[in-house]
Amino acid sequence: NDSVIPMRPLSTSTRRSVSSDTKSVWILESIGQQLSESLTVVYPVPFSIGRKAGCSLQLQSRSVSSHHADLTIRDSMLWLIDRQSTNGTYVNGSRVSDMTALRPDDVVQFADIAFRVRCADHATASNTVAEDLCDQALALVQFDRMMEKRLVTPFFQPIVSMDGSSIQGYEVLARSRMFGLETSAAMFGAATKLNMQVELSQMLRWEGIREGLTFPKGSHIYVNTHPLELERPGLLESMQSVRSLTAETPITLEVHEAAITSAPQMFELRKSLRDLNIKIAYDDFGAGQNRLSELVNAAPDVLKFDMGLIRGIDKGPADRVKVLRSLVQVVLDLGVVPLAEGVETEEEAATCQEIGFQLAQGYYFGRPAPPSKFIG
Repeated sequence: NDSVIPMRPLSTSTRRSVSSDTKSVWILESIGQQLSESLTVVYPVPFSIGRKAGCSLQLQSRSVSSHHADLTIRDSMLWLIDRQSTNGTYVNGSRVSDMTALRPDDVVQFADIAFRVRCADHATASNTVAEDLCDQALALVQFDRMMEKRLVTPFFQPIVSMDGSSIQGYEVLARSRMFGLETSAAMFGAATKLNMQVELSQMLRWEGIREGLTFPKGSHIYVNTHPLELERPGLLESMQSVRSLTAETPITLEVHEAAITSAPQMFELRKSLRDLNIKIAYDDFGAGQNRLSELVNAAPDVLKFDMGLIRGIDKGPADRVKVLRSLVQVVLDLGVVPLAEGVETEEEAATCQEIGFQLAQGYYFGRPAPPSKFIG
């Protein structure tokens, strides 16, 4: 079963920067093949094509050489270089051996796998490829600049006492003014294509804490992690760096429920964070597998109940309320603070308070906004 892996994960050391004023993005569109992704952005350059792991575009076909060809961009043009492949590289049916310029709509074959060349320009997207694809491609190109210049604007959402009488902290939520990278989802979508999720997460934490210093002294800041950070080294070093920025700011590190797979690992993480005077919260509890073992054997400081459990709780059946009340009581018995996420109405807030939640977060109490919204 020959197939295409659209884009290999790229380490920081293998990335190449692209000029921030790049107006066009080159794309390979697969022809006549059932692929999970039919479009591949030629980025970053040089862009290698071949059968071996590590190529920018890995083609799993026995006809393709290990390192079959390269693509590069010079003077805004896309150039193709065959790397003495066994079964040849073809442009519009003709085998090429020298460096060859490619143009939009050219058909390029790497042995028996064919692609059509596309050029995405945001100003003329409707005349080339779908506009949403162009937006994604341009966002990918801009990701380098966003990371290098740290062009993010941290927003904060208040975390309040259950009766809404006081703000107990703020969660950092990622925002940016970069085109196509305005939201956290868009940023991590681009980061995933470049295997930069961890670096992005670290940068967002740093910038969130730095911006959080504008709040009154003692304001509690909640920062997020990416699940990959629990699989790779560097999380504690990142938090040590954050703590060096401010020794006094109360900080809670949120770990998504899906990333919690080992009670011993979480126990060690909790211990190390406490040495840094940093608390830990388990996020989105109830969204997937309830990690009850980890909850008992490596209890967090705060447990954030997923909004799916909270939404419409005031209108839900009695059994649903009863189960949630029981879970909250277990959490309280463990000495953990239960937090209701996604509270949007007065009725939901009242029911959550009656159930026993101590903290809450959601549009009813405040939408994400810059610090200036909450100060003064």
